[in-house]
Amino acid sequence: MKEITKVNHVGLRVSDLTVSRSFYEKLGFEFIAGPMGPEPVAIVEHPAGVNINFILNANQADKDNILMRSEEKYTGYTHVALEVTNAAAVIKKLEQLAIPLSGGPHAHGTGTSFFIRDPDDNVIEFIEYLGLGGLK
Repeated sequence: MKEITKVNHVGLRVSDLTVSRSFYEKLGFEFIAGPMGPEPVAIVEHPAGVNINFILNANQADKDNILMRSEEKYTGYTHVALEVTNAAAVIKKLEQLAIPLSGGPHAHGTGTSFFIRDPDDNVIEFIEYLGLGGLK
């Protein structure tokens, strides 16, 4: 469809707004609004334009991310990838914030990627993207 222009937001089911908000604010996101709506949603946005809707209806007792923890590979979204200008600088900043890497860094044909987990075990990839030239 030619009418699609960009990704508007990413929806993440979270168990605790205060904890999630604090975590994402460490990554530079700003609280915009919420909770609001029939299935309560809160919104954070990064100055780069990345918008995340926190879906606030998770089962508080179960924080297991079945897509990422199960031996069986279920279908569904597994992560969001955030493009960065300097992988080494972001890794250093994450270390200062006491946010551990859950994978990487890995150099590959399109750049360097590394991963973290948010408080609800949602996966965030950071990629210093070099383009598709390395795939040829």
